[in-house]
Amino acid sequence: MTILEKAPAKINLSLDVLRKRDDGYHDVEMIMTSVDLADRIELERIDEDKIEISLESRYVPNDERNLAYKAAQVFKAAYCISEGVHIRIDKSIPVSAGLGGGSADAAAVLRGLNRLWSLDIPLKELADLGSTIGADVAFCVYGNTAIARGYGEKIEKLPSPPPCWIILAKPDIGVSTRTIFGQINVETIAHPDTPTILEALREKDFNKLSKNIGNSLEDITFALHPEVMQIKEAMIHAGAAGVLMSGSGPTVYGLVEHQGKATRIYNGMRGFCDEVYLVRLLG
Repeated sequence: MTILEKAPAKINLSLDVLRKRDDGYHDVEMIMTSVDLADRIELERIDEDKIEISLESRYVPNDERNLAYKAAQVFKAAYCISEGVHIRIDKSIPVSAGLGGGSADAAAVLRGLNRLWSLDIPLKELADLGSTIGADVAFCVYGNTAIARGYGEKIEKLPSPPPCWIILAKPDIGVSTRTIFGQINVETIAHPDTPTILEALREKDFNKLSKNIGNSLEDITFALHPEVMQIKEAMIHAGAAGVLMSGSGPTVYGLVEHQGKATRIYNGMRGFCDEVYLVRLLG
């Protein structure tokens, strides 16, 4: 028996870091939405009680360092599963990009194993399990649009954004989330206007949304990787209505209301970096 799951990427409409906790994590408030750029996960039962991962990517490990492997590991432990599984990952989401690719894969594995072994576990329970693997996994279990609080484990569903096109542009670098969070000074970082972003979603107001998206981590990543700031400036100059770095970077995205303009900006941005995508919102 084989199960297929899509693992959509996410972008941050907001990312606010509120405080550093005693356990070393940060309390955050993040509005995220899924986009139509996805990895493809294939799950197949195997007789031996083990986890196998296969994928064609020199940047992604195929062992316990992979979040998809960890997802299968915690799932099997939580529900006392003694069967094995082979996980095949077809990567389309860029790696170390701020688009939640690893988290999306882990979430897809949790959903897929639930189907593979016919357990009928509620999404809330899968999301709680996912939050033990990584900060964005709980959101990715649900997908669509939501606000995540705590360290990312508290999920509240939100209305979908107004329909629009998204240009994603990723420079040829990777960014370490741990490094970026290690440089946060909560007293001095910029904080996005989350209430206004929530209003824009409720009102389906594209212009209000575009003007208020924000990310507390941008200045830190820009200081370490100036090319990310240059991509943002290029996309603003090209005419995208709202432009923001997603997650800890380095991917920058632009919101564009109409397809013709989005296509022009997409073509223009391909001169700045190799990995450029034109996608729609799923959430």
